Amino acid sequence: MSAKSGIGKAMAHHGELLQGVFDHIDGYLRRGLVSLPYPALTSLATFTPNARAEITVSPTGREKARRAADLTIASFAQVRTGGHIQLVSDIPIGRGMGSSTADVLASIQAVLDYLRVFPTAEHIMRIAVDAETACDSTLFKQQAVLFAQRDGIVLEVFRKPLPALNILSVDTTPESTVSTVEFEPARYCPAEIEMFRPLRSLLRKAIDSGDVRSLGRVATASAVINERFLPKPGLRELQAIASRYDAAGLQVAHSGTMAGLIFDPEDDRAPENMHLARKAIDALGLVSAPLKLERA
Repeated sequence: MSAKSGIGKAMAHHGELLQGVFDHIDGYLRRGLVSLPYPALTSLATFTPNARAEITVSPTGREKARRAADLTIASFAQVRTGGHIQLVSDIPIGRGMGSSTADVLASIQAVLDYLRVFPTAEHIMRIAVDAETACDSTLFKQQAVLFAQRDGIVLEVFRKPLPALNILSVDTTPESTVSTVEFEPARYCPAEIEMFRPLRSLLRKAIDSGDVRSLGRVATASAVINERFLPKPGLRELQAIASRYDAAGLQVAHSGTMAGLIFDPEDDRAPENMHLARKAIDALGLVSAPLKLERA
């Protein structure tokens, strides 16, 4: 532990492409998701050790990040170390863009950087789940994985990264936020659970072939299934706009307020269609912003 401090960084996401319950090799159904990484927004954590016994954090109130740092020290430090976590983030809070997970992962990695230890990604994610009950898969960056957000395990690693996507980002309720602490996990009916099996298969094929259209169909189906658990105002209107202007589909933050129209960057008509879709979204009284997500 020769370093005087440690630094960690983690990215945001723009909701999910798929979220539901899925078969695992252990024979049980597990909650899982495929996040849509958004590396343009990040959380940066700096860990500075001190002589105190406890871990503190700023800004104040980031208890999950503080707990994550504490758990990391308990797991890997040879001698109990106190310290302070300083967080700097530009990820919006309460939008379903992974702000708390990014804080948690950045804090874990800052402590690991200070300790100079290098655990597996799976070990890091288990600490993250212990710190915040459920977390997103953004540690894996552009690597496409089906991740069990409440168990901290990878259910499936897809053969290829997500294809490049153009997203028209929309905050469906800019005047309010969603607390993931208070948000109850979805209770899917048997018919919905059965629907996730072919959606997982279609997503696997879409990622493997870089088929943005099929990926969009999966995302739309997932958004529709999950709509009854956290309704998004204007979702039907956004679906209609997506269909009218030939978007590949519609994805949402299943525990937040964000939605995104998916367009294929390889489609020559996409720029004009995105422009027209933005005007239609403006007419709904909502604000949209184009995002370009590159393939890793």
